[in-house]
Parts: sequence; structure tokens; C-alpha cells
Amino acid sequence: MCRTDARTAITHFCITSNGSKYDNPKHFAKHQRNLKRKQQKLSRKKKGSNNRQKARRKVAKVHSKISRFREDFLHKLSRKIVNENQVIALENLNVKGVVRNHNLAKAISDCGWGMFCTMLKYKAEWEGKTYTEVDRFFPSSKTCNVCLNQVGSLPLEVRNWTCVHCKTTHDREINAAINIRNEALRILSLGKARYCL
Repeated sequence: MCRTDARTAITHFCITSNGSKYDNPKHFAKHQRNLKRKQQKLSRKKKGSNNRQKARRKVAKVHSKISRFREDFLHKLSRKIVNENQVIALENLNVKGVVRNHNLAKAISDCGWGMFCTMLKYKAEWEGKTYTEVDRFFPSSKTCNVCLNQVGSLPLEVRNWTCVHCKTTHDREINAAINIRNEALRILSLGKARYCL
């Protein structure tokens, strides 16, 4: 089971229910300086000139390189997750809505979550495994995976919290991934979601 989260886009690409955290490789950020330099050179070239065409091709080459690195990472990670699990469950994120947050837009666009979900889905189907999505409004972060007690509010800056009922200390993201796994298995066994709109 896998959790991809906009709030952790800066450090982790996804977190699994077994506690594995996969770092966000930040492909765009790694090549941003080189891209900016090439774009500046392009902007200084005279329109219609051969030098402008050469500069434009260099910019396109950097974009292509970033895209290839991102796709390679997503293919390898999705293959690893599908190979290691019989059931793959994700939170159905509203990526378009999250990208509207200008503070996170670049980091989120760099992740390629939509492509990742598509890869997981078709690879799982190809292997005859189950792929399912849990509603984004399911309170995965706020629910204790041990006793199912739900806290009233859990601000985004709180990364670890202790359940007042069973006294279990949780890593916010791993707890959410476990809850997504449990909810997905419940949905698959009953055939319906508890948190529907």
C-alpha cells in the first residue's frame, strides 16, 4: 500500500504501509540551473536566426532529459511496488487542485503523480493484481491505526503524534499509509466505501 502526499512533496515521493519512505528525486530542481542558463542564452538570440534554433534545441534537450529521468524513476518504483504487493491502494489525490497552491506547484508538477498512478494501475492489471483508490477525504492521517480513535484536528506541521486512547506514537505518514491499506482491504471485502461523497 502506498501513500503519495502533496504535503510531503518536498522530501518524500511516497510512503508505504510497511514503513518504506521513497525520497522525491526532484529531477527538475537538479537541472533547474542548467535549464535557466540555456533559456537565458535562448532569449538573447535574434528571432529567426540559426543560433536561436540551436539554443532552442538545447533548451528542449534539457527538458527531454528531465522527463526521461522522471519516467525512469517512476517506472522503476512502480515496478518495485507492483512486484512486492498483491493489492496496491492509493489515496485518490486531486493533483490539479493541489497544483493551484503556488508555494508547492513546481515541486508537485515535478513529481509526476498522475503518471505514477497510471503506471501502478496498468502494471497491477497486467500482473493480475488488485489496484484500488481510497477517497481523499478519508481521515487517514487523523485516525489511529491501532485502536481507530480519531483526533479532532491534526495541523500539517505535526509529523508525529500520540493517540490519547491507546498511547501509541505514530509517524503521521506511515500511520496514514497503514490506514489507507486497511480501508482499501475493507472496501474490497465489502465492495463499498465508508467515506463516499
